[in-house]
Amino acid sequence: MRNTTLGYLLVAASCIILLSGCGSSKENTGKTDQKSTNSEQTFSVVAKQEIPSIDASVTNDVVGWGVLKNTGEGLFRADKVGKLIPAGAAEMPTVSEDGLTYTFKLRKEAVWSNGDPIVAEDYVYGWQRTVEPKTASEVAYLFESIKNYQAIMDGKKPASELGIKALGEDELEVTLESPVPYMESLLSLPPFFPQNEKVISKNGEKYASSSEHMVYNGPFILSDFEGAGTDTKWAYLKNKNYWDQDNVTMEKINVDVVKEDATALNLFQDGQTDDIVVTGELAQQMVDDPAFFSQDMSNATYVEYNQTKKEFQNENLRKAISYALDRQTLVEQVLGDGSVAATGLVPKNMSFNPETEVDFVKDSGNHLKYDSEKAKEYWAKAKAELGIDTLKINLLSSDADSAKKVVEYMQGAIQGTLKGVTVELSSVPLSVRLERGNKGDFDMILVGWGAEYDDPSVFLELFASDNINNSGKYNNNEFDKYLKASATTNAGDPKARWNDLIEAENVLMNTMGVCPVYQKAEAHLRNPKIKGILPSGPEYDYKWTSIEE
Repeated sequence: MRNTTLGYLLVAASCIILLSGCGSSKENTGKTDQKSTNSEQTFSVVAKQEIPSIDASVTNDVVGWGVLKNTGEGLFRADKVGKLIPAGAAEMPTVSEDGLTYTFKLRKEAVWSNGDPIVAEDYVYGWQRTVEPKTASEVAYLFESIKNYQAIMDGKKPASELGIKALGEDELEVTLESPVPYMESLLSLPPFFPQNEKVISKNGEKYASSSEHMVYNGPFILSDFEGAGTDTKWAYLKNKNYWDQDNVTMEKINVDVVKEDATALNLFQDGQTDDIVVTGELAQQMVDDPAFFSQDMSNATYVEYNQTKKEFQNENLRKAISYALDRQTLVEQVLGDGSVAATGLVPKNMSFNPETEVDFVKDSGNHLKYDSEKAKEYWAKAKAELGIDTLKINLLSSDADSAKKVVEYMQGAIQGTLKGVTVELSSVPLSVRLERGNKGDFDMILVGWGAEYDDPSVFLELFASDNINNSGKYNNNEFDKYLKASATTNAGDPKARWNDLIEAENVLMNTMGVCPVYQKAEAHLRNPKIKGILPSGPEYDYKWTSIEE
């Protein structure tokens, strides 16, 4: 999912939560008249960006997914130690011998925040709404393993033919095109959450436009959210109708958008907020503070080239830019938050060879090195092939402090190495960056993507020629061939599938179809009294959080 330092999305590893309990019948509306019953179980956190959307069918960024994961849930969720367990599902599914059919019993006590029961048809409706071509969802590709997905995308079948059906109010059947090793992880993600058709129909175009035009099925409800892309304050309130409310301690979590690190630090030191992200000099200065810690993330920050433009179709230009970047200097001197220099697109410590248990990064090798002389050689070749002596490039990013620092470094590195290249920077709110990226309105764009499940495909599939998130329109038949084989022909052969994914990354990096920059770590200052915040992919899950004196 896209992030914010990347945007990730910034801040982008895998799922969410559960346990047992039962909800009441009182309706939660998302208004702040639902007061905390224990003021000590309240804390405040700083976010780097506004919420672009809270509609599970279209949301594709780390901020929005963070909201959805705390206010909703799917068939699975992560427990206190990050292990996936049934949530909306009452138990583990029955799986057919060929691995293509999953049958789920749903949790009968689960209800929406307005008191409506959550039934199998809510999952059917939500999934079909997401893959409906008219929705134009950027996350619909996650359903590609579900039966008839591609035929629906090609307009050959209606969304109602998607491989999901209700066998009754509390029984659900899911049919796949081919086996999926990470199926449970997929089913924990927001696009696979149930959706309440009655609420969506009633609200029409206003649906998900504010916290009051939504309904929730997770541990919290959203409060005081008044507009996507603009509102800078919101809150999470404990969902009194949540089936497992007895295991939710927090009564209220306040969120404020603060984009400047220095301002956030002042708020933290004044006791006005309890959790902030710090980067660069501030991170280095605060490293010995008892409140400081660095959270490793399975998160890739990279630059996409707009390959609909002649200049960026040139492989030598793409390679020249990559060789001009000293990634080690960037992570050590500019970010200083524990992030590490990228060696390829797929992050380290995330996925491992099914036979040897060797990290994907080691099997794939180091594809990215700083070499100013090679950068100049490739730039000379590019100039000759393109018939130019100078080039002006616009580099687009979000306006978070961390993102601006990264692109400022890149601007200096590229201009200082490639004579004749001018880099202009456009740092804009995340919602604008996402919109411009979707429209292809950029030359180069800084993107962050976090792994929502621990498989190399979560990153590699972004650059398939038909993937909606392939904003730069990279198109390579050999790359597509390996990626398709990993998801179809070799989906049930772990060794062959692993080799397909290794080969896919090799093709992507050999052509420099995308320019990976670093693997994100996130440095925080967090009130030591706050316990049990669970990393959930690139987002954070507050279900298990509590304040301990």
